[in-house]
Amino acid sequence: MGERKKWPMDRVYADPQKGSKRSGRAIELTTAGTSEDLTRLGIELTDGLLLRMWADDADDQGHPDPLIFEGTARWDAEENCWVADVNREAIRHASDEG
Repeated sequence: MGERKKWPMDRVYADPQKGSKRSGRAIELTTAGTSEDLTRLGIELTDGLLLRMWADDADDQGHPDPLIFEGTARWDAEENCWVADVNREAIRHASDEG
C-alpha cells in the first residue's frame, strides 16, 4: 500500500470506517495517520475540541477526492481511546465544497 496522501493540510486524518463499537456516530482517533496529523498541526486532544477531519476517497474515475467532515473530540473511557462524534450525514467530498 502506498504512502498516505497529505491532503488537506488543515485537517486531521480520521478513518470513518473505524467507528466506535458503542456509538455509530463516533469515529476512533487511533490510526497512525491521525497521530501524524495531530503532531504536524500541534493539536493536543481535549474533550469538546472541534476537529476538521478528512479521509482518503476517490471519484468515479479514480481521481483523489477526499472525504471531509467535522467532529467533536472526547475521551471514551469504555473504549479507552479518543473518539470524535461526527454527524455522518454531513460527510462530503472535497469536490462538493466548490
